[in-house]
Amino acid sequence: DASAKELARTAETTAETYATDHEGGYVGMILAELKKYETGLASCPSTANACLLKSEGTTTTYTVETEAANTKDKFSITRNGSGEISRSCTSGPSKTGCAGGESSSW
Repeated sequence: DASAKELARTAETTAETYATDHEGGYVGMILAELKKYETGLASCPSTANACLLKSEGTTTTYTVETEAANTKDKFSITRNGSGEISRSCTSGPSKTGCAGGESSSW
């Protein structure tokens, strides 16, 4: 799960770089666009490494989501319209991968 969290943080930084080049917004911030900025963002599915599952943005918000290869836990970082960042985890098949439960923040 650590590698999926690290990948989510890399995607978060890349999203902010994308916004710098797009007048402060995140519209059009799809996976392919993020990969133009950071080629190390691995796409899903991947059975060997953490991968970037989702990237979406609006004028003032975005979400990036990664998946851990071994547990299938999903880690999201979301920026709301006020600029606040939240991080969430959704457990994979084990239902206990996010701080012992099905979901949590990280």
